[in-house]
Amino acid sequence: MLTATIDIGPVTIGAGASLVVIAGPCVLQDQSSAVELARTLGQIAKRHSLALVFKASFDKANRTSGESFRGPGLDQGLDILKTVKQETKLCLLTDIHLPQQAARVAEVVDIIQIPAFLCRQTDLLVAAGRTGKPVNIKKGQFMAPGDMIFAAEKVKKAGGQPMLTERGSAFGYHDLVVDMRSLVWMRSAGVPVIFDGTHSVQLPGAAGGSSGGLREMIAPLVRSAVATGVDGIYLEVYLEPDKAPCDGANSLDPQAFDSVLGEVAAIQKALELMS
Repeated sequence: MLTATIDIGPVTIGAGASLVVIAGPCVLQDQSSAVELARTLGQIAKRHSLALVFKASFDKANRTSGESFRGPGLDQGLDILKTVKQETKLCLLTDIHLPQQAARVAEVVDIIQIPAFLCRQTDLLVAAGRTGKPVNIKKGQFMAPGDMIFAAEKVKKAGGQPMLTERGSAFGYHDLVVDMRSLVWMRSAGVPVIFDGTHSVQLPGAAGGSSGGLREMIAPLVRSAVATGVDGIYLEVYLEPDKAPCDGANSLDPQAFDSVLGEVAAIQKALELMS
């Protein structure tokens, strides 16, 4: 099945388009760090001739512990994202957890994201779809890749433009694995497919009330996914990952992000020469 193309301002995602990079911190902390990081990532992506969508969450509603940092919340978070867009002109992505958040979030961001744990929640998918925005649906760690076509159809029937993102599958307790075949199988939905190279190396709940991660596995998995064939890659990046309040163990710093994008660009050039 042919993959659909989604146009988001100057960014095109899908069949025939160049690889898109979706990157940013797991969770927003404050305005100054968000703007600084967005500018830095935009400059790095531009240097590698790759389009960047800046991502960040205003609320991490599915933290392992109720004591963990969740973010600034909807009102402050959207204000921060508005400023990021004004200052950097980048396209934005953020996630929602409740149907009533969809319309407000759609006024600010270019792509609405459905978290992996909520990828089957019909009311949430429909609310996101009704905004008419592109909707990035994270594949649940418990979901077969072929079954994600039904989540995509819920968004599409509601008037949205779905995309699907692979972020690893549960492998026993406290571990995830990536089956690169899923990137091929999810194309049966006829929508753009993204690979999340940082959540895929997460060790869920393995750090005593929070998640750990295998940061050294990010680059190998990203290389494999790009070589397999995807429309975009998704990477969590902090200015200082080891001090991050959420998902730092499976995040990159800007220097490592730069290195990964260099490898991605090289693989893309090789694939173009083969086609």
